[in-house]
Amino acid sequence: MATPRKLPTSAPLIRPEMSLDQQLCFALYSASLAMTKVYRPLLARLGLTYPQYVVMLALWEYDGLSIGELGERVALDSGTLTPLLKRMQALGLVERTRSAADERLVLVTLTRAGRELAARAEAIVGEIADADGCTMRERQALTQTLQSLRGSLLGHAAQQ
Repeated sequence: MATPRKLPTSAPLIRPEMSLDQQLCFALYSASLAMTKVYRPLLARLGLTYPQYVVMLALWEYDGLSIGELGERVALDSGTLTPLLKRMQALGLVERTRSAADERLVLVTLTRAGRELAARAEAIVGEIADADGCTMRERQALTQTLQSLRGSLLGHAAQQ
């Protein structure tokens, strides 16, 4: 096994609060990468990627969403969501149909196979809970904090 390389001892060019380890953005980014790494083998058992899993979670909660509603729910734009849904339709998990009430709307509904996959996916929640090292209360608090952060950031971005 290789010995880890020590960081250089030269004087930093930035103030301590500018260091990588002090950046909220990097903590979120690297935690997201770590979370996805844990999810990858779990979702492989279901034949899903992480973005597909997020879409399935939204549809298991609210089947029959329009593409716009689904995109808003999972924080994906239609340019990203449409090809994803096409692949999921090819897998037999969802159907996309025009709304009879408003032909401008495309509705996304679960197929029988998509609905049945929900039961197999339930185990993932427990496996992630085992991996994250949080109590239920800590997980709920962290989720609420991150949702609040997302709301603040989106509100700020909308003002730009």
